[in-house]
Amino acid sequence: MQDVNTCPSLSTFSNVAIRTIHSYFIKSASNITESIPSQYTEVAILGRSNVGKSSFINKILNAKLAKSSSTPGKTRLINFFQTIWEIEHKDAHSQQINRYRFPLVIIDFPGFGYAKVDKKQKQQWDKSLTEFLHLRNNIKLFCHLIDSRHRNLLIDREIRCFLESIHTDRECQILEIYTKSDKLPKNMLRNLQAQAKLDCSITQYNTKDLQKIYYAIATKSLGKHSL
Repeated sequence: MQDVNTCPSLSTFSNVAIRTIHSYFIKSASNITESIPSQYTEVAILGRSNVGKSSFINKILNAKLAKSSSTPGKTRLINFFQTIWEIEHKDAHSQQINRYRFPLVIIDFPGFGYAKVDKKQKQQWDKSLTEFLHLRNNIKLFCHLIDSRHRNLLIDREIRCFLESIHTDRECQILEIYTKSDKLPKNMLRNLQAQAKLDCSITQYNTKDLQKIYYAIATKSLGKHSL
């Protein structure tokens, strides 16, 4: 088993497979002062309330660790998860199988679109979340989850603009992933896939689609040339 720092660019690999080796919950935090120390590459998962965020996180962690609130938009905690992923590829010349492991911290952010709370509390939530996202420099990738049935909502456009403002300030990437694609009519699903959009189901993930998501997260968070 080799360390990911010795791993060549993913773009040079053939027959690549990525899988989750181990995942666990670390802690919850209400603001940046309560968060864990920055040690590994971090991937932030964001989206509006009820977009299927917990199901998505559990799938890439290969464990049922993320939990949904009974009242969407009410939970304001930021949840940290540690995961170890393994890249396996076959050398095109020697046919030797090489494996590389690397750690990631997955950060589950509260859903955008709030439950009924007073204005002062909402402003405090906004302030804490904005501060965290701007100051947490180890976040190298923002995964913006969008309901594939409602792709042009104002709240998603606002999230995108907000993430782009962070993107211009420091080195990080934005990845849009369209959830609940199993609920789309077949013609709309074909249209989504024809646009080369990453999509996922809330009821089932086939191996091919899951590998696309793993690959996109790995290359965008760690960088093709640093793997």
